[in-house]
Amino acid sequence: MNFDGSDHQFVVALNQQTGETVWRTERSIDFKDLDTDGKPQTEGDLRKAFSTPHVAAFDGRPLLISQGAKATYAYEPLTGKEIWRVEERTSHSGGTRPLVGFGMIFLPTGWSQGQILAINPGKSGEVIDANTESAGGANLQLQIHWRTKRNVPKKPSLLLVDDLLFGIDDGGVASCLEAKTGAEVWRERAGGNYSASPVCAEGRIYFFSEEGRTTVIEAGRHFKVLAENKLNDGFMASPAISGKAFFLRTRTHLYRVQK
Repeated sequence: MNFDGSDHQFVVALNQQTGETVWRTERSIDFKDLDTDGKPQTEGDLRKAFSTPHVAAFDGRPLLISQGAKATYAYEPLTGKEIWRVEERTSHSGGTRPLVGFGMIFLPTGWSQGQILAINPGKSGEVIDANTESAGGANLQLQIHWRTKRNVPKKPSLLLVDDLLFGIDDGGVASCLEAKTGAEVWRERAGGNYSASPVCAEGRIYFFSEEGRTTVIEAGRHFKVLAENKLNDGFMASPAISGKAFFLRTRTHLYRVQK
């Protein structure tokens, strides 16, 4: 579990049977945000993050990928030992779940000057600044493989389907990128505002807007709207799926939708 607040920033692992703390690791980045009185600027708001951690295997080794404020970290899941760190100081309040595919990690960096990064995982002890010219350098395994700053989602997570990366930004612009290269396949305005993350089922992608509209598109290299539906109250939460059923939580109700 990530805890990235204005006062404390750490990751913790709990025993699922007892709730006892197995390990706790403090975020290692120097935020460089102290004012002349030695207090964090903006009351520590720039130290906050809201991301969900993700465990994935790279070359047979499990890593806990965890995005905090100003940096994304890789930890050993069983011990909490930090393996590597990618710093990104132009963004804050990262709130999405990292994606993994093709040996890379994909994530939007958050608010302000947000960007989508495709990260090649590194070796133990490696640290890079995502915004330096080399962003890794020839001697490091940890690299920024590609990046984009166009219509970056801040709250909705990305979606990886086959070799395509789909997303929708907070203002309703949907996009499709080639996951391996970051090349743009298409970019279209779906309309509305978005906090909920998209989902994919049976070759269709579903976008859920804060205005309560669900837009269904084809999960492919052409933007094709297949259906639109509307509920009275808007979506802030991402949907849950069980079998053939969608569980949709609006501002006022919980719905089960199933054919």
